[in-house]
Amino acid sequence: MDHLIDLCGVEKVYGQTTVLNRINLFIRKNEFLTLLGPSGCGKTTTLRIIGGFEYPTRGDIIFGGKSILKLPPHKRKVNTVFQKYALFPNMNVAENIAFGLKIKKVPGSEISWKVAAMLKLVNLDGYGKRSVSMLSGGQQQRVAIARALVNEPEVLLLDEPLGALDLKLRKEMQIELKNMQKELGITFIYVTHDQEEALTMSDTIAVMNNGELQQIGTPEDIYNEPKNRFVANFIGESNILDGVMDRDYCVSFAGKHFACVDKGFGTGEAVDVVIRPEDVALVQPSDDGLIGVVKDVTFKGVHYEMLIEGGGLTWKVQSTVMSPEGSSVGMAIAPDLIHVMRRTSTQRRKAVAGERKLDLGIGVYSAICAE
Repeated sequence: MDHLIDLCGVEKVYGQTTVLNRINLFIRKNEFLTLLGPSGCGKTTTLRIIGGFEYPTRGDIIFGGKSILKLPPHKRKVNTVFQKYALFPNMNVAENIAFGLKIKKVPGSEISWKVAAMLKLVNLDGYGKRSVSMLSGGQQQRVAIARALVNEPEVLLLDEPLGALDLKLRKEMQIELKNMQKELGITFIYVTHDQEEALTMSDTIAVMNNGELQQIGTPEDIYNEPKNRFVANFIGESNILDGVMDRDYCVSFAGKHFACVDKGFGTGEAVDVVIRPEDVALVQPSDDGLIGVVKDVTFKGVHYEMLIEGGGLTWKVQSTVMSPEGSSVGMAIAPDLIHVMRRTSTQRRKAVAGERKLDLGIGVYSAICAE
């Protein structure tokens, strides 16, 4: 899959505050990439820089092999859908969708069939003459998407467009948006702070914090192989433990030795160990394994969530089988469900920086950004 956009050493500074710190990222053609992170991490600023609504303090934006820094927003091959849809209340649905085409002086007959095609795409057939003020939040969101797509952008930028919807509708629209992206075959760059939303919709997730990229990868990679404590904590729930590597494929934590699938660490190296709550199996207590006492039980619908004290730690465990408060339980963890991470920030940065570059080769990536 060819890459379409390169962010090369992009920085954004407001006064004494660095909002983006040397962001290097590429986005492939026809990819659904999500910028994920907490409020204030720089994800919306990144989106606005790609769209031309903000200009970087340093760095470059390469689109199709050429810099677009000097291009105003309306000359970039991108359109944006914001959380506040900014529909025109004095226009009906069809007029809202057609607005950009009329500005471009597209012939009326062409506008009519393009608007009709967009209404069908977003499941609003027959709604063309309705006032936008009479639509539900989900329907208004579809109009905003149709208005952006009717101009046939190569890239659609979406800044938390589902944030104003209720939970049920938001989940429905996640599926619709992903299907829409597949059908259209264009690049979507999506901003959200919702981890489940990112995992559900994305081909690739770029996790951000404090203006820096923390990790880039598929949803499976991000969830199963977090690069550092922040990613492990932010994506889903985790038990993050202090550990020591005994040797390749063997790590110690909670006072016990465990087989694992990790290697390449120094003998005796201090590490972080990540274990997801659903990956702890409750078994009969055994002197050879971890033993804990259940301190709290919460029913979550599809599973029980238990807090268990054992090995000098408090564990969060999720299981479809409930052990009552006060009971003694054994805890077993399969080797491939134990994830070991290095602690040093230098090693973390090298891992993050190299991960995405390796797809194209560091030399190729660097040459594109140097042009």
